[in-house]
Amino acid sequence: MLRYILFALVLDAGTRGLAQPATAQSATPTDARNLLTDAAAYYDLSSENLKPWHLRATYRLYDLAGNPSAEGPWEYWWLSPKVHRRTWTRAGAERTDWYTAEGALYRKESGTPLTHFERTIEGELISPLPPKSLVDSGRIRLDLKMLPAGSGQLACAISTFQWIVDGKPQAPSSGMQTYYCFDLPTLALRMVHSESVTTEFNRIVKTQGRYLAQEMTVSIGKVNVFSVSVEKIEGISSTNAALTPASDAVPVLETVSQPSGDQVATGLVKKTQPVYPITAKSSHIQGTVVLAATIGKDGKIRDLEVLASPASILTASALDAVKRWEYKPHLLNGAPVEVDTLVNVIFSLSP
Repeated sequence: MLRYILFALVLDAGTRGLAQPATAQSATPTDARNLLTDAAAYYDLSSENLKPWHLRATYRLYDLAGNPSAEGPWEYWWLSPKVHRRTWTRAGAERTDWYTAEGALYRKESGTPLTHFERTIEGELISPLPPKSLVDSGRIRLDLKMLPAGSGQLACAISTFQWIVDGKPQAPSSGMQTYYCFDLPTLALRMVHSESVTTEFNRIVKTQGRYLAQEMTVSIGKVNVFSVSVEKIEGISSTNAALTPASDAVPVLETVSQPSGDQVATGLVKKTQPVYPITAKSSHIQGTVVLAATIGKDGKIRDLEVLASPASILTASALDAVKRWEYKPHLLNGAPVEVDTLVNVIFSLSP
């Protein structure tokens, strides 16, 4: 069940450089599509009109019990829609990606691979709204719901993915919904909720006319699984040396795409049902196992990661089933690419 997080918008100008507090911008919306369109103008942090900028944050990982397990700095340098850099540093793992004007990606990394939420920081923090291409695709139905929040209101655009049969969109699928909830009247995004995952945004400021949350927390149920705290936002020179790939960085040919979970779900072509362990049933153990996975260019699952689980006995069953799933390869500009996705495996005692 959706856990509505209701709080007053906290405005803070405590960052350095380009950040200013969010301010009122809009009257009460009457249409979900218009709400997303109006809000998108405040989240376009890849506009060619922006001046070069740099962000430094600290992120934290949590274990299955919600206890902090690791943390480290994440930095992002932006020069243009094509030229930017991102760097992760924590105990046991370091990685830097450079995107160049020629459209190439260079990488330098050491240690263990990054986890799902580490890999998706950029999208979650900097580009949290659904892409315009998806909103305009005709594949989603959009509904508007107003919710009370302190002395104001939250306006939620509810995106429901629709299956296409014989070229026509069908009734929205149950459970395939994402809530994008905005503070009024600022149109600052405060929460995104999809299935079991809730992302909250706090201490929202404006930088170059765009919104950015200084605090972001991701939870599954009542358990925190990831958080980010922005410490600095500042302008940089267009000749900043950090944007030049290191001499020992190597070109990376594979691109990991991150479409919506609903889009990924519709591409499932082979699904092995998980076995509900008799021991779990007799002990009345139930709940949802949430897994992160990479779908390869061949459509096969790899790099499964457990994000949440009610019990280890259910975890083992979910992993055993999902590792056999297969999807249609996801295409980007006509070429197959790897895809990061989340999978919810539900074990329920109800018939």
